[in-house]
Amino acid sequence: MSHLNDFLTLENQLCFAIYETSSQFNKLYSNVLHSFGITYPQYLVLLALWEQDGLTVKELGEKLSLGTGTLTPMIKRMEMNGWLKKERSTTDERKVCVSLQPKALEEKENISQKVAKELLSCNIEYQEYEQLMNQIRLLQRKLKGRQK
Repeated sequence: MSHLNDFLTLENQLCFAIYETSSQFNKLYSNVLHSFGITYPQYLVLLALWEQDGLTVKELGEKLSLGTGTLTPMIKRMEMNGWLKKERSTTDERKVCVSLQPKALEEKENISQKVAKELLSCNIEYQEYEQLMNQIRLLQRKLKGRQK
């Protein structure tokens, strides 16, 4: 029974450890991204489009696990700030494509360098980084498998 009591403490909750870690990552990224006038979720949109420009809003939402209710206003703000361009598909009017503007392409290197510098300051070795990514991906798969 003492194992159950140990498990039920806040400091032994995996979900809380992940929540705290996520908060720390958000702070780290927010500090870097603030100078560019973008938020962490907006940075994720840029990352997705730097990998594959011209995604539809639906494809972008699927890639980032974000609903259109969250994504649409974010895209609108990014469009107003010169990062993105949104336009209806010429082949299928129901689809809205999102493309990078020159500003996003020009700032990619600066943003990437500042983010990398900040991550390096955390003293996470590459092998440790890979191990953490593998463990987190495995945990994600297990959690997703449970929800089906």
